[in-house]
Amino acid sequence: MQILPGGHGSAQMIGDTASSENNKHWLDAELRSDHAGETGAVAIYSGILAATRDPELISFALNHRETEMRHLALVEEWVPVAGRSRFLFAWKMAGFVTGYLPAFFGRNAVYATIDAVETFVELHYSAQIDRLATYEDQVDLKSLLVQCRDDEIKHRNQARGRAAEPVGFFLNAWCQLVSIGSAEAVDLARRF
Repeated sequence: MQILPGGHGSAQMIGDTASSENNKHWLDAELRSDHAGETGAVAIYSGILAATRDPELISFALNHRETEMRHLALVEEWVPVAGRSRFLFAWKMAGFVTGYLPAFFGRNAVYATIDAVETFVELHYSAQIDRLATYEDQVDLKSLLVQCRDDEIKHRNQARGRAAEPVGFFLNAWCQLVSIGSAEAVDLARRF
């Protein structure tokens, strides 16, 4: 079986078994969730930028948003418009709020939020990479996901390194909500 980027940005699988069809459905769902996630990630940093005047947070958000925009462009090469989540507007709004709200509470809240998001994303991409590792002919896609995952790990580590205060009860609860929300969003994006 082989996955190739399609001429118009679609992922195409070559193979003729029922397993190939199952893998195609799995791949389509995963790429749809990746596209939705990168769309939401861009919006997170836009939300931070809309809410803060802190030069450190502005620099942090601009840098990270640029990386997420690059990820989104790369993922869009694999996901045709018709294969994208029907809820993109919702993912943009949820991402914006996920960045906007903690920015009102300062740097530590933003860094803790990014840590929570990127920890989830690392696990999400790693699971996809692990499954793709069983297919020798999916090297390009696996490489893309490794690149995205590694950038997300850097983002998490940068946020973690900048956090100046321990996470208190309310911020911890917020971060748990963000993690749960991320998991639910991936599940919905896989299906719709």
